[in-house]
Order: sequence, then structure tokens, then C-alpha cells
Amino acid sequence: MKRNAIRPFIIVLFSTALFGIVMLSCGQRNTNKSLDTPTSGKIKVGIDDSYKLMMEAQFDLFTNFYKNASFDTIYDAETNIVNLFLKDSIQTMVIGKQLSKKQIADLRANLIVPTTTLIAHDAIAFIVNKNNKTNKFLYDQIRDIFLGKIKSWNQIDSKSGLGNIKMVFDKNGSANVRYFMEKFKIKEFPSTFSASTSNNQVINAVEKDKGTIGIISVNWISDPQDSISHNFLQRTQVAGITAFEGSTDADTYYKPFQAYILDQSYPFVRDVYFINRQTYNGLGIGLASFIAGEKGQTVILRSGMVPASAPIRVIELKK
Repeated sequence: MKRNAIRPFIIVLFSTALFGIVMLSCGQRNTNKSLDTPTSGKIKVGIDDSYKLMMEAQFDLFTNFYKNASFDTIYDAETNIVNLFLKDSIQTMVIGKQLSKKQIADLRANLIVPTTTLIAHDAIAFIVNKNNKTNKFLYDQIRDIFLGKIKSWNQIDSKSGLGNIKMVFDKNGSANVRYFMEKFKIKEFPSTFSASTSNNQVINAVEKDKGTIGIISVNWISDPQDSISHNFLQRTQVAGITAFEGSTDADTYYKPFQAYILDQSYPFVRDVYFINRQTYNGLGIGLASFIAGEKGQTVILRSGMVPASAPIRVIELKK
């Protein structure tokens, strides 16, 4: 009799303990989620190096309004940022492309539905030495440099007096590298191309060598209010490029100004995305909304890129 009386008691006790463990586990998950809200907490954000200056300005402004929010930032090549995102090492990222269908499917298989927000339109600028008089290129000339058909400056300007063209980009795996590989359908760059370690080093290489062309996001050279960008503007010059394949010297040379990014007269433009993998209403959603809103879009406008949602006025000056 005693044994039979004890058995139900043990079952009830075990059930109660099991329920407590489950509730504790759920409570821990909810606690983790409650650590960040749309305007508070801390999350990890991965950012392609191309957008470092713009995003630093976004973080400064966001945390000025929301004192209880902070961000653990990782600036790296696009390939590395995407890998961190897929591994759940970062919750959000800012890159120059959308996730592939396979990447989205893999995330969904793990019950993660990423949200993608278009935040800006960007351009890739070509910068040359301050003293290089060859600062205009036909679209076809740029293409043929990437294809290895044009290797020396005298193929562009017989009076240049320069030797081989050296092209330098920010780093292997960057958005700039991927963009031109896809654009010109190439698997590798010519031997005269080289990878730097940062956008700063691209600027330094162009400043030191008259025969070098640098590849860089317009964000790094377009904000006169930013001390770094202003400094870079003084040390190099931005090349003008014709708008389309087959264009000639009779056509207009465009620089990556906002009006020409907007109407795509400048030929090398791309979109910028904020991608969030948080499955709850957290700081990732708050930051995405802020950047896509009026204040965040104003920062993008000032950075030299074109806001995704705010209009740009193009004013024609008549003589």
C-alpha cells in the first residue's frame, strides 16, 4: 500500500520538475530576446568596408537619440560578412547585394526568415593621382583594362608618359571585386591588379604612384563634412567615365555625383541593403527602420550616395 501511494507522488514530483525546467528554458529564451528592443540593447552588425563611414555616422546619430542602444560592429570584406551572417555570428549586415535564393532557403530551413531593406544606391568610383592628366575614360577602356586588353597608359593617352596601368582595390572578397567580376564576366583579374588591406591603403597607393588607379566606394570620397572623406578628396581626383558601351570622346564623361547615380548616367552603380535575421522585434528592426527613415536617409544623402526613399532634386543651372 505504501509503495503504491508513493508512486503517484513521484510521478507528480517528476512532472513538476520537468515543467519547471521547460518554463525556465522558455524564460531564458524570452530573457535573451528582451535584452534588445527596437531602441535599446546591443547587437552585432557586419558591414562591408565600402560603407564604413556612412554606417559610423548612422550609429552615432542612432545612439544620440537612443542612449540605451549600442552596436558591436565588424567591418570586413563582403564575403566574410555574409559568412558570419549565415553562421549566426552576427544578427544584421549592410552589404551591396541581396542574399541568394539558396542562402535564403538554408536560413528558412532553420526557421530564420531574413528581412531585406533597400537603404541606398551607391557608385564605385575610379580615383587617380592628383597629378595624372589622364582622368577621363571611355566605358570600353575601363572594361578592357579589366579584361587585360589595355595594359599601359599610352593605350589610352599617347601623351601620358606613364608606363603600365596598375589597378588597386580594397581587399579580396570585397563587394567591389565581386561587382566587376560579375559586370565583365571574368573569373580573375589581370596580373597588374592588386588587393590592398583597406580603403585607406587604396588612397595611399594612388597618392604615391601616378600610374595607379584606385577602385573605391563613392562613400569614401564624397562627404566634405567627414574629416576622412574630406582628406581623401584633397589627395586624389575622381575620374570621369562615359555612360555606355561603344561611347566615344564626343559623349559626356560622368563622375559619380548623386544626380548621375540616380539616373544611371554614371555606369557603375549598385544598391545597398540592410539585412536582418532577428526573428523578433529587436534592435535590428529598429536600426533598419531608422536608416530607412528620414534621419537615416539624410545621413546617406550627405555621404554621397543616393537615398533609397528620399527624393533627390536635380537643378539645372542655365547660363
